[in-house]
Parts: sequence; structure tokens; C-alpha cells
Amino acid sequence: MKRLKVHYAWIILVLTFLTLLAAQGVRLSFGAFMAPWEHEFSANRSVISFIAFVSYIVFAISQPYVGRLIDKYGIRYILSCSILVIGFSTLLTFFTTNAVQLIIIYGVIASVGFGGASNVAGTMAVATWFADKKGMAMGLMSAGTAAGQLILVPLSLFLIDQLGWKTTVLVLGCFLIVIVFPLLLLFIRSNPADIHIEAYGAKAYDSEKSQQGKKEAPKETISIFQLLRRKEFLFLMLPFFVCGVTTTGLMDTHLIPFAQYCGFTPSVTGAAVSLLAGFNILGTVVSGFLADRWNCRRILAFLYGVRALTIVLLLIIVNDASLFGFFVTQSHLLILFAISFGIVNFATVAPTMKLATEYFKHLSAGAVIGWIYLSHQLGSALGSFVPGVLFDLTGSYDSSFIASIILLVLASALSILLPKPGANYQYANSRDIAEYR
Repeated sequence: MKRLKVHYAWIILVLTFLTLLAAQGVRLSFGAFMAPWEHEFSANRSVISFIAFVSYIVFAISQPYVGRLIDKYGIRYILSCSILVIGFSTLLTFFTTNAVQLIIIYGVIASVGFGGASNVAGTMAVATWFADKKGMAMGLMSAGTAAGQLILVPLSLFLIDQLGWKTTVLVLGCFLIVIVFPLLLLFIRSNPADIHIEAYGAKAYDSEKSQQGKKEAPKETISIFQLLRRKEFLFLMLPFFVCGVTTTGLMDTHLIPFAQYCGFTPSVTGAAVSLLAGFNILGTVVSGFLADRWNCRRILAFLYGVRALTIVLLLIIVNDASLFGFFVTQSHLLILFAISFGIVNFATVAPTMKLATEYFKHLSAGAVIGWIYLSHQLGSALGSFVPGVLFDLTGSYDSSFIASIILLVLASALSILLPKPGANYQYANSRDIAEYR
């Protein structure tokens, strides 16, 4: 019987997926620890939210440097060391006695690890190991973050409810150090040349490229100040900032505390988080499929508009769920919110990035996309911190939800007003390059 051979690139993909699942799953579990930490350290919600704010800022700042470190030391050591940093930081939270220590350990040290074990490193791993089927590999790799949300967040909720938060951080820390770290150190490799093979599909890819003639000339870059003068850049960046405020900022940080505030049981809350993560994967895949076939500006406008409508459900939960009749309970509405919000959660990424590459195809798209992603992380920082402050001031999340709805409506309007990519932008790009020189 002929033995089936699996290219080592697929093993790298599985290990990268596991890394994102573990690292980003722990990061997204922050909301599960908010209420226990408030009680443990006699801190209000704004103080605990500030930890998330610091974490997102450190995470954002680390991203431009991750690629450089990988170029210098390799994917294997950056991913392994990042997991080790997160694991030991998670264990150290067991010994914390006040919120200031949490800011240092989780907000700064662990967040450096989160930045290293992020989509930037995953993207470079896929780009190095895959010459063929790179798009599919990228999609599978990026699903690791949503898988972490799907598995580790409900698990953290369950463990906290059954064993307490201190035992939970020990379990998570040991999982990272004892299981994930050795797998990465033993089996992941930085380059195919390290084990004397070529990247997946490299021969076919090189043959195809050789028939296409000369290589494309290096693309130019322009400064952030010139980008800010461009309507298409601003109208992509500002909605993506709102995306960060309302997704990883508000919902990933405060949905669990909101559900606890409303009196939902851990099982209902865990089910809602799992459904949100599961439908997040579905929405992201479908959005990427549609972005190649439909008008991306309209897709974005639709997604931001629907996201605003989903947050209306949360306002109904805390005000008057009976509007829908006796057969619809608050639990039903929370589950409905989780499904509908999950579908549009990360679905904005594909059409946003596709438009960015179309608008700036004559420039270095990577530099432009870097700034757009930075705006998302800054939005995430504010979206995690400000709702905690408003909760302490008002005793509810109503004002945060209303503000989010307004921001999302504006984001939808800006998306509709985005210019149509075309020949005019080729001229604009050339003019900006000339000015930059």
C-alpha cells in the first residue's frame, strides 16, 4: 500500500493555528476575569478596563517590530518565546495582590507575548512555507483566533465558576508552557531550507513565474501625512477604527461582564460566546467569498449597519424584552445577538483589505494596511476602556451601546461614500509619489 506523504508546510500550518488558538484565546478570555478581579482587588470596572486598554496599546505598538524580529531570529523562536512569555505571565497573575501588578503583568508583559503570537507572525509563517494555495492557508491560519475564542473563552468561564479564577490561570498557564511551547520548539521550523525541502508548491509556482517574464518593479511608499489627505484612506481607516471600538474593544471585553450584570447563568453566557465565535468564523469566510464578487463599499455599509442593529438587541435586553412577546426571553435575545453579531464581527476585514489593495495598488499596500490595522487596535483600546468608565459613572452599559450604534451608523455612511476604485486613483498615486520624492 502506497504511503501518503504530507508536506511539512501543513504541519507548520497546524502548529501556527494552535499557537493563535492558545495565545489569542487567552487574550480574548480577559472578559471572563473582569468580575472576579473586581471582587478580588476591590476595584471598579474602569480600573480593570484600563488593564485591557494598556494591553491593546502594547499589542498595537508591538506589531511593526514583530516582522523585524522574525527576519532576524526566525518564526520558530519568536512564536515559541511569545508562548512562553504569555504562559509565565498567566501563571504570575496567580500571585498578584492588586490591580497595579495586573497592569504590569498582563497589560504589558503578557501583551508583548500576544503581539508576538499574532496574525503578523502567522502570516509570515504561511508566506514562507506556502508558494501554492497560500490564500487558503492564510484563511485557515487566521481562523485560529476565532477558534481560541470558541474554545478557551467558554472553558475559562466554566473553570472560573467551578474552581475560581486563580486555579483557572494555573490551568491556562500550564497549557501554554507544558503543551503548546514544547510542540512549537520541537516541530516548528522557520524555513523549508532548515529541513532541506522547498515550500509547498514552490516548483510549480517558480515555473509559472518564469513564464511571466520580468519581475514586477518594487512599489513606492508615501508618508502617513499624505495618506491622511486621501479620502479613500480616511474613509477606510475611520470605519475600521469604529470596527475596533465595537468588536475587540466593547464586545470581546465587556460582553461577559454585561451578561453577568444582567444575571445570565455561566452556561447561557458561555453558549452565547461560543455561538458568537462560531458564527464569526462563518461570517469571515462568507465575507471573503463575497468580496471577490460584490461591491465591497456596499458590503461594508451593510455590515456596519447590521452590526448597529444587533447592538439594539442588547438595549432591549436591559430595558424591555417583553416588546417581542411572552415567548421571547432575555436568554433568547442574548443568543440571537450572539449569532447575528458573530456573522458581522470580523466580516469587515476582507472587504476593507480588498479595497485598500485596490486603492493603493501602485503603492506599497503593506504600509497602508499597517496604518489601517493600527487604527483598529487604537479603537479596540478605547472600546475596552471607555465603557468601563461609563459603567462606573452610570451603573449600566446603555450609554456605551447607544454611542456604538451612532458610530456604526456613521461608519456605514462613510463606507457608502468611499470612491469607486479606478483610473483616477492611478493618477493620484503617481502624483503622491512625485510629491513624496
